[in-house]
Amino acid sequence: MDIYINRLNEQDAQELFAFECNNRRFFEQTVPGRGDDYYSFGSFGIRHKELLKEQEDAISSFYLIKDGSGIIVGRINLLDIDPVNGTAHVGYRIGEAFTQKGFANEALKLLVNLAPELNVTQIHAKTTSDNIASQKVLVKNGFERISIDEEFSVDTGQKLTFYHYRKKL
Repeated sequence: MDIYINRLNEQDAQELFAFECNNRRFFEQTVPGRGDDYYSFGSFGIRHKELLKEQEDAISSFYLIKDGSGIIVGRINLLDIDPVNGTAHVGYRIGEAFTQKGFANEALKLLVNLAPELNVTQIHAKTTSDNIASQKVLVKNGFERISIDEEFSVDTGQKLTFYHYRKKL
């Protein structure tokens, strides 16, 4: 499989916005929605700049998952990087047209291999109980489920069950 992860940069805003808009309904089937405001390019641009600032400050590290031809197939991120404790949280999403093709699995492998360069020795993840595909990707990459809890979605008010995972590097 010919994929790579590319660190998010300012020039990615337009293409990433299109990717997010094209996949909104699909993503909202398994993860809490981001709200209508996220899908206005003005708001998205502001959020994009905030993410770049977080990345510059080494709080998080954001990546686009691209296929061999350079098309965005997904995103993968290390969030809340704590270099003192060596921890971070991973998040990822794959576009609808690219699911069940191994992109998430391969991207997570690439990110896990990159994590030590960011002083990360332990990665945490969480997924909704109904996101079976994400659970499979985490387990396949050596993550272990460590807890289960329930949270209310701020956007929908719906109660969601989350599975929490961890991988020590």
